[in-house]
Amino acid sequence: MNRTIRTIVAAVATAVFAFSAPVSAQQKVKIGFISTFSGPQGVMGQYMKESVELAIEHLGGKVGGLPVEMFYGDDQFKTDVGVQVAEEMLKKNQVDFVAGIIWSNVMMAVVPVVTGANKIMVGTNAGASPLAGKDCNRLYFSTSWNNDQTPEAMGKFLTDSGVNDLYVMAPNYQAGKDMVAGLKRYYKGRIVDEVYTKPGQQDYQAEISALRAKSPKAVFAFYPGGMGIQFLKQYDQAGLRGQLPLYTVYTVDEISIPAVKDAAVGIYETRYWSPDLKNAPTQKFVADYKKKYGKLPVFYGAQSYDGIMLIDSAVRAVKGNLKDVDGMVKAMEKADFKSLRGPFTFNVNHHPIQNFYLLKTEKLSNGDIEMRIQKTIFEKHKDSYFQDCKMK
Repeated sequence: MNRTIRTIVAAVATAVFAFSAPVSAQQKVKIGFISTFSGPQGVMGQYMKESVELAIEHLGGKVGGLPVEMFYGDDQFKTDVGVQVAEEMLKKNQVDFVAGIIWSNVMMAVVPVVTGANKIMVGTNAGASPLAGKDCNRLYFSTSWNNDQTPEAMGKFLTDSGVNDLYVMAPNYQAGKDMVAGLKRYYKGRIVDEVYTKPGQQDYQAEISALRAKSPKAVFAFYPGGMGIQFLKQYDQAGLRGQLPLYTVYTVDEISIPAVKDAAVGIYETRYWSPDLKNAPTQKFVADYKKKYGKLPVFYGAQSYDGIMLIDSAVRAVKGNLKDVDGMVKAMEKADFKSLRGPFTFNVNHHPIQNFYLLKTEKLSNGDIEMRIQKTIFEKHKDSYFQDCKMK
Protein backbone atom coordinates (compact mmCIF):
# COMPACT_ATOMS: atom_id res chain seq x y z
CA MET A 1 0.00 0.00 0.00
CA ASN A 2 1.55 3.30 -1.06
CA ARG A 3 1.68 6.39 1.08
CA THR A 4 -1.24 8.16 -0.70
CA ILE A 5 -3.59 5.20 -0.26
CA ARG A 6 -2.60 4.81 3.39
CA THR A 7 -3.43 8.49 3.94
CA ILE A 8 -6.87 8.09 2.34
CA VAL A 9 -7.64 4.94 4.34
CA ALA A 10 -6.60 6.66 7.56
CA ALA A 11 -8.79 9.67 6.77
CA VAL A 12 -11.80 7.47 6.04
CA ALA A 13 -11.23 5.47 9.23
CA THR A 14 -11.02 8.68 11.25
CA ALA A 15 -14.26 9.95 9.70
CA VAL A 16 -16.05 6.66 10.36
CA PHE A 17 -14.85 6.69 13.95
CA ALA A 18 -16.03 10.27 14.35
CA PHE A 19 -19.52 9.46 13.09
CA SER A 20 -19.76 6.34 15.23
CA ALA A 21 -18.54 8.07 18.39
CA PRO A 22 -21.13 8.71 21.10
CA VAL A 23 -23.15 11.86 20.55
CA SER A 24 -22.42 12.81 24.14
CA ALA A 25 -18.73 13.28 23.29
CA GLN A 26 -19.54 15.96 20.75
CA GLN A 27 -22.01 18.39 22.31
CA LYS A 28 -23.81 19.71 25.36
CA VAL A 29 -27.47 20.24 26.22
CA LYS A 30 -28.64 23.84 26.56
CA ILE A 31 -31.67 24.62 28.73
CA GLY A 32 -33.36 27.99 28.99
CA PHE A 33 -35.20 28.50 32.28
CA ILE A 34 -37.67 31.37 32.52
CA SER A 35 -39.12 32.57 35.81
CA THR A 36 -39.76 35.75 37.77
CA PHE A 37 -36.57 36.79 39.55
CA SER A 38 -37.38 40.42 40.39
CA GLY A 39 -40.01 42.29 42.42
CA PRO A 40 -42.22 40.88 45.20
CA GLN A 41 -42.82 37.67 43.21
CA GLY A 42 -39.12 37.06 42.57
CA VAL A 43 -38.75 34.87 45.65
CA MET A 44 -40.62 32.09 43.85
CA GLY A 45 -38.19 32.19 40.96
CA GLN A 46 -35.26 31.96 43.36
CA TYR A 47 -36.62 28.76 44.91
CA MET A 48 -37.14 27.35 41.42
CA LYS A 49 -33.58 28.17 40.32
CA GLU A 50 -32.10 26.71 43.49
CA SER A 51 -33.99 23.47 42.93
CA VAL A 52 -32.86 23.30 39.29
CA GLU A 53 -29.24 23.67 40.42
CA LEU A 54 -29.74 20.92 43.02
CA ALA A 55 -31.25 18.62 40.38
CA ILE A 56 -28.20 19.10 38.15
CA GLU A 57 -25.94 18.46 41.15
CA HIS A 58 -27.81 15.21 41.83
CA LEU A 59 -27.24 14.26 38.18
CA GLY A 60 -23.50 14.70 38.57
CA GLY A 61 -23.40 18.01 36.73
CA LYS A 62 -24.80 16.58 33.51
CA VAL A 63 -28.23 16.18 31.94
CA GLY A 64 -28.84 13.03 29.94
CA GLY A 65 -25.16 12.25 30.22
CA LEU A 66 -24.23 15.48 28.45
CA PRO A 67 -22.55 18.58 29.84
CA VAL A 68 -25.29 21.12 30.54
CA GLU A 69 -25.43 24.87 30.07
CA MET A 70 -28.23 26.77 31.80
CA PHE A 71 -29.61 30.13 30.69
CA TYR A 72 -31.85 31.91 33.22
CA GLY A 73 -34.26 34.63 32.14
CA ASP A 74 -36.45 37.01 34.18
CA ASP A 75 -39.94 37.53 32.73
CA GLN A 76 -40.61 40.30 35.29
CA PHE A 77 -44.21 39.00 35.67
CA LYS A 78 -44.88 40.42 32.17
CA THR A 79 -46.17 38.55 29.14
CA ASP A 80 -44.24 40.58 26.54
CA VAL A 81 -40.98 40.26 28.48
CA GLY A 82 -41.46 36.51 28.76
CA VAL A 83 -41.82 36.27 24.99
CA GLN A 84 -38.71 38.39 24.44
CA VAL A 85 -36.69 36.23 26.84
CA ALA A 86 -37.85 33.03 25.11
CA GLU A 87 -37.01 34.40 21.66
CA GLU A 88 -33.52 35.40 22.80
CA MET A 89 -32.90 31.97 24.31
CA LEU A 90 -33.98 30.26 21.10
CA LYS A 91 -32.16 32.51 18.64
CA LYS A 92 -29.08 33.76 20.49
CA ASN A 93 -28.43 30.93 22.95
CA GLN A 94 -29.70 28.14 20.67
CA VAL A 95 -31.29 26.29 23.59
CA ASP A 96 -32.56 22.74 23.17
CA PHE A 97 -35.31 23.06 25.79
CA VAL A 98 -37.18 25.87 27.50
CA ALA A 99 -38.55 25.30 31.01
CA GLY A 100 -39.99 27.13 34.00
CA ILE A 101 -42.60 29.94 34.08
CA ILE A 102 -44.76 30.79 37.07
CA TRP A 103 -47.64 32.71 35.49
CA SER A 104 -50.34 31.27 33.24
CA ASN A 105 -50.67 34.38 31.07
CA VAL A 106 -46.91 34.33 30.42
CA MET A 107 -47.01 30.61 29.66
CA MET A 108 -49.86 31.04 27.18
CA ALA A 109 -47.74 33.55 25.26
CA VAL A 110 -44.43 31.67 25.45
CA VAL A 111 -45.55 28.14 24.49
CA PRO A 112 -46.34 29.01 20.82
CA VAL A 113 -42.93 30.69 20.50
CA VAL A 114 -41.07 27.63 21.80
CA THR A 115 -43.09 24.93 20.07
CA GLY A 116 -43.13 26.99 16.87
CA ALA A 117 -39.35 26.65 16.85
CA ASN A 118 -39.77 22.84 17.18
CA LYS A 119 -38.35 22.87 20.69
CA ILE A 120 -39.80 21.18 23.77
CA MET A 121 -41.34 23.36 26.49
CA VAL A 122 -41.42 21.94 30.04
CA GLY A 123 -43.72 23.98 32.26
CA THR A 124 -42.76 23.76 35.92
CA ASN A 125 -45.58 25.79 37.47
CA ALA A 126 -48.20 27.58 35.36
CA GLY A 127 -51.06 25.25 34.43
CA ALA A 128 -53.31 27.28 32.13
CA SER A 129 -56.46 25.32 31.29
CA PRO A 130 -56.33 25.91 27.49
CA LEU A 131 -52.92 24.19 27.37
CA ALA A 132 -54.46 21.11 28.97
CA GLY A 133 -57.37 21.19 26.53
CA LYS A 134 -57.94 22.76 23.14
CA ASP A 135 -54.45 24.31 22.90
CA CYS A 136 -52.50 21.22 23.98
CA ASN A 137 -49.31 20.59 22.05
CA ARG A 138 -47.13 17.51 21.61
CA LEU A 139 -44.06 19.62 22.43
CA TYR A 140 -45.49 20.96 25.70
CA PHE A 141 -45.21 19.03 28.98
CA SER A 142 -46.15 20.04 32.51
CA THR A 143 -44.37 18.74 35.62
CA SER A 144 -46.79 20.62 37.87
CA TRP A 145 -50.57 20.39 37.33
CA ASN A 146 -53.48 21.92 35.51
CA ASN A 147 -54.59 24.99 37.47
CA ASP A 148 -58.03 23.58 38.21
CA GLN A 149 -56.85 20.36 39.86
CA THR A 150 -55.66 21.67 43.22
CA PRO A 151 -58.77 23.79 43.95
CA GLU A 152 -60.90 20.87 42.79
CA ALA A 153 -59.42 18.95 45.72
CA MET A 154 -60.21 21.85 48.05
CA GLY A 155 -63.76 22.07 46.70
CA LYS A 156 -64.29 18.40 47.47
CA PHE A 157 -62.87 18.78 50.99
CA LEU A 158 -65.08 21.79 51.73
CA THR A 159 -68.18 20.00 50.47
CA ASP A 160 -67.37 16.83 52.40
CA SER A 161 -66.74 18.96 55.52
CA GLY A 162 -70.15 20.65 55.33
CA VAL A 163 -68.83 24.16 54.60
CA ASN A 164 -71.87 25.51 52.78
CA ASP A 165 -71.28 29.27 52.67
CA LEU A 166 -68.07 30.56 51.01
CA TYR A 167 -66.53 33.90 49.99
CA VAL A 168 -64.06 33.51 47.07
CA MET A 169 -61.03 35.69 46.23
CA ALA A 170 -58.34 35.45 43.52
CA PRO A 171 -56.22 37.65 41.21
CA ASN A 172 -57.82 38.63 37.91
CA TYR A 173 -55.81 36.62 35.37
CA GLN A 174 -55.91 33.18 33.73
CA ALA A 175 -54.79 31.19 36.77
CA GLY A 176 -57.10 33.06 39.15
CA LYS A 177 -60.10 32.27 36.97
CA ASP A 178 -58.98 28.65 36.54
CA MET A 179 -58.59 28.21 40.30
CA VAL A 180 -62.10 29.44 40.97
CA ALA A 181 -63.49 27.29 38.14
CA GLY A 182 -61.81 24.25 39.67
CA LEU A 183 -63.15 25.03 43.14
CA LYS A 184 -66.71 25.44 41.82
CA ARG A 185 -66.53 22.20 39.89
CA TYR A 186 -66.47 20.23 43.17
CA TYR A 187 -67.85 22.70 45.73
CA LYS A 188 -71.60 22.26 46.18
CA GLY A 189 -72.27 25.01 48.71
CA ARG A 190 -73.26 28.65 48.18
CA ILE A 191 -70.76 31.18 46.82
CA VAL A 192 -71.48 34.39 48.76
CA ASP A 193 -69.33 36.49 46.43
CA GLU A 194 -66.59 35.99 43.84
CA VAL A 195 -63.97 38.77 43.92
CA TYR A 196 -61.07 39.23 41.49
CA THR A 197 -58.24 41.58 42.40
CA LYS A 198 -55.36 43.13 40.46
CA PRO A 199 -52.44 40.71 39.80
CA GLY A 200 -49.53 41.65 42.02
CA GLN A 201 -51.72 43.68 44.39
CA GLN A 202 -50.19 44.23 47.84
CA ASP A 203 -52.96 46.05 49.76
CA TYR A 204 -56.15 44.07 50.53
CA GLN A 205 -57.70 46.19 53.26
CA ALA A 206 -60.64 47.31 51.11
CA GLU A 207 -61.35 43.73 50.00
CA ILE A 208 -61.11 42.43 53.58
CA SER A 209 -63.58 45.08 54.75
CA ALA A 210 -65.95 44.08 51.94
CA LEU A 211 -65.83 40.39 52.79
CA ARG A 212 -66.35 41.13 56.49
CA ALA A 213 -69.53 43.03 55.58
CA LYS A 214 -70.88 39.97 53.72
CA SER A 215 -70.55 37.79 56.87
CA PRO A 216 -69.66 34.51 55.11
CA LYS A 217 -69.04 31.29 57.04
CA ALA A 218 -65.61 30.78 55.40
CA VAL A 219 -63.20 32.25 52.83
CA PHE A 220 -61.36 30.64 49.92
CA ALA A 221 -58.31 32.48 48.55
CA PHE A 222 -55.68 31.96 45.87
CA TYR A 223 -52.80 34.42 46.27
CA PRO A 224 -49.36 33.05 45.33
CA GLY A 225 -45.99 34.49 46.31
CA GLY A 226 -45.78 38.06 47.57
CA MET A 227 -49.53 38.53 47.12
CA GLY A 228 -50.17 35.72 49.59
CA ILE A 229 -47.76 37.11 52.16
CA GLN A 230 -49.53 40.47 52.20
CA PHE A 231 -53.02 38.96 52.16
CA LEU A 232 -52.27 36.60 55.07
CA LYS A 233 -50.72 39.39 57.15
CA GLN A 234 -53.65 41.73 56.57
CA TYR A 235 -56.24 39.00 57.14
CA ASP A 236 -54.63 38.26 60.51
CA GLN A 237 -54.24 41.95 61.42
CA ALA A 238 -57.95 42.43 60.74
CA GLY A 239 -58.66 39.83 63.43
CA LEU A 240 -60.31 37.42 61.01
CA ARG A 241 -58.03 34.39 61.31
CA GLY A 242 -59.61 33.22 64.55
CA GLN A 243 -63.14 34.19 63.50
CA LEU A 244 -63.49 33.30 59.82
CA PRO A 245 -61.89 30.05 58.57
CA LEU A 246 -59.56 30.59 55.62
CA TYR A 247 -59.00 27.83 53.05
CA THR A 248 -56.40 28.40 50.37
CA VAL A 249 -54.42 27.02 47.45
CA TYR A 250 -50.86 28.19 46.65
CA THR A 251 -51.07 30.89 49.33
CA VAL A 252 -49.70 29.29 52.50
CA ASP A 253 -46.40 27.58 51.71
CA GLU A 254 -42.74 27.33 52.63
CA ILE A 255 -42.21 30.82 51.18
CA SER A 256 -45.02 32.65 52.99
CA ILE A 257 -44.82 30.87 56.37
CA PRO A 258 -41.43 32.37 57.41
CA ALA A 259 -42.76 35.82 56.48
CA VAL A 260 -46.14 35.62 58.23
CA LYS A 261 -45.32 33.13 61.02
CA ASP A 262 -48.34 32.55 63.34
CA ALA A 263 -50.70 34.22 60.86
CA ALA A 264 -50.50 30.98 58.85
CA VAL A 265 -51.23 28.56 61.70
CA GLY A 266 -54.39 26.49 61.33
CA ILE A 267 -54.97 27.26 57.66
CA TYR A 268 -55.76 24.39 55.27
CA GLU A 269 -54.33 23.97 51.76
CA THR A 270 -54.52 21.32 49.09
CA ARG A 271 -51.48 20.32 47.06
CA TYR A 272 -49.93 17.47 45.11
CA TRP A 273 -46.61 17.69 47.03
CA SER A 274 -45.25 18.67 50.43
CA PRO A 275 -41.79 18.42 52.03
CA ASP A 276 -43.15 15.79 54.43
CA LEU A 277 -44.23 13.44 51.61
CA LYS A 278 -42.90 10.00 52.50
CA ASN A 279 -40.87 8.76 49.54
CA ALA A 280 -37.12 8.37 49.04
CA PRO A 281 -36.63 11.02 46.30
CA THR A 282 -38.46 13.68 48.35
CA GLN A 283 -36.59 12.86 51.52
CA LYS A 284 -33.22 13.18 49.74
CA PHE A 285 -34.30 16.37 47.98
CA VAL A 286 -35.50 18.00 51.21
CA ALA A 287 -32.43 16.98 53.20
CA ASP A 288 -29.97 18.15 50.54
CA TYR A 289 -31.89 21.37 49.89
CA LYS A 290 -31.91 22.25 53.60
CA LYS A 291 -28.19 21.49 53.82
CA LYS A 292 -27.37 23.56 50.73
CA TYR A 293 -29.70 26.53 51.26
CA GLY A 294 -30.60 26.44 54.95
CA LYS A 295 -34.38 26.37 54.45
CA LEU A 296 -37.24 24.08 53.47
CA PRO A 297 -37.95 23.73 49.75
CA VAL A 298 -41.31 24.67 48.29
CA PHE A 299 -43.50 23.03 45.65
CA TYR A 300 -42.32 25.56 43.01
CA GLY A 301 -38.89 24.03 43.45
CA ALA A 302 -40.13 20.44 43.51
CA GLN A 303 -41.83 20.95 40.15
CA SER A 304 -38.69 22.54 38.71
CA TYR A 305 -36.52 19.71 40.02
CA ASP A 306 -38.86 17.24 38.33
CA GLY A 307 -38.66 19.28 35.12
CA ILE A 308 -34.90 18.78 34.93
CA MET A 309 -35.28 15.08 35.71
CA LEU A 310 -37.85 14.75 32.92
CA ILE A 311 -35.47 16.41 30.44
CA ASP A 312 -32.67 14.14 31.66
CA SER A 313 -34.81 11.05 30.97
CA ALA A 314 -35.53 12.26 27.43
CA VAL A 315 -31.93 13.02 26.51
CA ARG A 316 -30.80 9.67 27.90
CA ALA A 317 -33.45 7.83 25.90
CA VAL A 318 -32.13 9.21 22.58
CA LYS A 319 -28.50 8.70 23.67
CA GLY A 320 -27.77 12.41 23.49
CA ASN A 321 -29.16 12.94 19.98
CA LEU A 322 -30.83 16.30 20.62
CA LYS A 323 -32.07 16.46 17.03
CA ASP A 324 -34.35 13.49 17.70
CA VAL A 325 -37.23 15.59 19.00
CA ASP A 326 -39.84 12.90 18.31
CA GLY A 327 -37.78 10.38 20.26
CA MET A 328 -37.49 12.73 23.21
CA VAL A 329 -41.24 13.39 23.18
CA LYS A 330 -41.99 9.67 23.21
CA ALA A 331 -39.56 9.17 26.08
CA MET A 332 -41.10 12.01 28.09
CA GLU A 333 -44.58 10.57 27.68
CA LYS A 334 -43.42 7.55 29.71
CA ALA A 335 -42.57 9.74 32.76
CA ASP A 336 -39.64 7.38 33.32
CA PHE A 337 -37.84 9.18 36.14
CA LYS A 338 -37.93 9.31 39.93
CA SER A 339 -40.40 12.11 40.55
CA LEU A 340 -40.55 13.81 43.92
CA ARG A 341 -44.30 13.16 43.96
CA GLY A 342 -43.72 9.42 43.56
CA PRO A 343 -44.70 7.39 40.48
CA PHE A 344 -47.14 9.14 38.16
CA THR A 345 -48.28 9.01 34.55
CA PHE A 346 -48.85 11.64 31.92
CA ASN A 347 -52.33 12.01 30.51
CA VAL A 348 -52.84 12.32 26.73
CA ASN A 349 -52.41 16.10 27.10
CA HIS A 350 -48.97 15.74 28.77
CA HIS A 351 -50.26 16.82 32.19
CA PRO A 352 -49.69 14.62 35.26
CA ILE A 353 -52.25 12.19 36.61
CA GLN A 354 -51.40 12.38 40.30
CA ASN A 355 -52.53 12.41 43.93
CA PHE A 356 -53.71 15.51 45.80
CA TYR A 357 -53.49 15.95 49.56
CA LEU A 358 -55.01 18.07 52.30
CA LEU A 359 -52.38 20.00 54.28
CA LYS A 360 -52.65 22.00 57.49
CA THR A 361 -50.25 24.59 58.90
CA GLU A 362 -49.14 23.42 62.33
CA LYS A 363 -46.93 24.85 65.06
CA LEU A 364 -44.53 22.12 66.15
CA SER A 365 -43.28 21.45 69.67
CA ASN A 366 -39.94 23.11 68.85
CA GLY A 367 -41.72 26.30 67.75
CA ASP A 368 -41.28 25.73 64.01
CA ILE A 369 -44.30 26.27 61.78
CA GLU A 370 -44.73 23.81 58.93
CA MET A 371 -47.40 22.39 56.68
CA ARG A 372 -48.21 18.73 57.24
CA ILE A 373 -50.19 16.31 55.11
CA GLN A 374 -53.48 15.35 56.78
CA LYS A 375 -54.98 12.96 54.24
CA THR A 376 -55.34 12.13 50.55
CA ILE A 377 -58.23 13.87 48.78
CA PHE A 378 -57.76 12.48 45.25
CA GLU A 379 -55.79 9.50 43.96
CA LYS A 380 -54.57 9.48 40.35
CA HIS A 381 -56.58 12.60 39.63
CA LYS A 382 -57.00 13.63 35.98
CA ASP A 383 -57.56 17.23 34.95
CA SER A 384 -60.91 18.31 33.58
CA TYR A 385 -59.72 19.34 30.11
CA PHE A 386 -57.87 16.36 28.63
CA GLN A 387 -60.88 15.27 26.56
CA ASP A 388 -60.68 18.59 24.70
CA CYS A 389 -57.09 17.82 23.68
CA LYS A 390 -56.95 16.64 20.06
CA MET A 391 -53.21 15.99 20.02
CA LYS A 392 -52.23 13.03 17.88
